[in-house]
Amino acid sequence: MTQAHKPVLLKESVDYLVTKKDGVYFEGTLGFGGHTEEIFSRLSKKGNVVSTDVDLNAFNYCKEKFKGEDRIKLYNFNFSLIDVIAKIESLEFFDGILADLGVSSFQLDNAAAGFSYSVNSELDLRLDKNLRKTAADFINQETEEKIANVIFEFGEEKNSRKIARQVSEARRIKRIETTDELKKIIASVTNPKYLTKTLSRVFQALRIYVNDELGALTAFLNNSLPVLRKGGRLVVISYHSLEDRIVKDFFKYESLSCVCPPDSPICICGKVKRLNVITKKPIVPSESEIRNNKRARSAKLRVAERI
Repeated sequence: MTQAHKPVLLKESVDYLVTKKDGVYFEGTLGFGGHTEEIFSRLSKKGNVVSTDVDLNAFNYCKEKFKGEDRIKLYNFNFSLIDVIAKIESLEFFDGILADLGVSSFQLDNAAAGFSYSVNSELDLRLDKNLRKTAADFINQETEEKIANVIFEFGEEKNSRKIARQVSEARRIKRIETTDELKKIIASVTNPKYLTKTLSRVFQALRIYVNDELGALTAFLNNSLPVLRKGGRLVVISYHSLEDRIVKDFFKYESLSCVCPPDSPICICGKVKRLNVITKKPIVPSESEIRNNKRARSAKLRVAERI
């Protein structure tokens, strides 16, 4: 598992995050423990890390990896529940908060997880297996219009309607159960030259929708600020434009002290500035990191500080 996953922007993210060696830090996307391990290595014997992940494989792996280390607390929760975790830990504030929004290489390459179109498996795509609906349920039960909208909105795929129409026709004959079945349906209406990119967009869209990833990200950001100590950093690594836009817009809004219309003679909005944006432009991986880990190529790191 560790060989199958390389933490992205590891040094850069933790350099920005850890400003207090005795602090308590939150890692919202534990994965296989790369960022958590690096954060912990920067702390004094008074420092602590609280990490969480909905993926049970990752959670169980890290329970074993960090066994016996009582200054690393692990949860099998969605990171949007950061405020709940703070209450369970009897913490008023974290000294820094990190979220790496990428799906791990282990998840992408694991046939049983159903995240990859390159290997045949059940069409699942749930990060949290407690979620009720799989990608197969969505593909087989939702309307053609809904499927098209999801593929277009979350995958930014121009041929979403053509793909949705073909899915609708195929499921009349037989329920679509596997990644291979969906792949063949998409291939039947896609120019071979663009097939790989189209498959990536469609599977991304289904994964984002099934796991409500953008909703969870928005909730996480909103729930983070009340439990982030003044001077503490909020560090987020995103991998596609939809995520990055949410993070960028959130940072921009929270860095404003007024949102009244420009022609308003006085401020009546009551807006309070809560963040200073540290990274005016996102930090991206070096050419060397991308050579060693091609899945790092789309990563963007943004950092803001609580005021």
